[in-house]
Amino acid sequence: MKSKIDPNENYLERCPVRPEWIEWSADEDGKVTLHIENKGAMNRIAQKILKKPKVTHIHLDEIGSFVWPMIDGEKKIMDMGEPLEEHFGEKAQPTYERLAKFFQILDSYRFVNWKQ
Repeated sequence: MKSKIDPNENYLERCPVRPEWIEWSADEDGKVTLHIENKGAMNRIAQKILKKPKVTHIHLDEIGSFVWPMIDGEKKIMDMGEPLEEHFGEKAQPTYERLAKFFQILDSYRFVNWKQ
């Protein structure tokens, strides 16, 4: 899986994949929460000394919650724009810039991988 973004690449042509280690759930309203387990020695120390949680829960907004289930390793970012616009209308605008930013943020936290 590719992890770094090539600045010469068309970002919208990338195909995102959800990492297997990320657990997630959706509530009855469709709001998605990512459940990120805090592993490693430093996290264990922080959990004991600073009472940090073993699992961090990240609540996605309504647009992120709509996009997250579409990440299947088959759809390119570009393919997610039309369903997003159909569902949210004007609220999705600027659609592709919003999608690109969402995936840049996911990538920065390593919450998404990329299919080659």
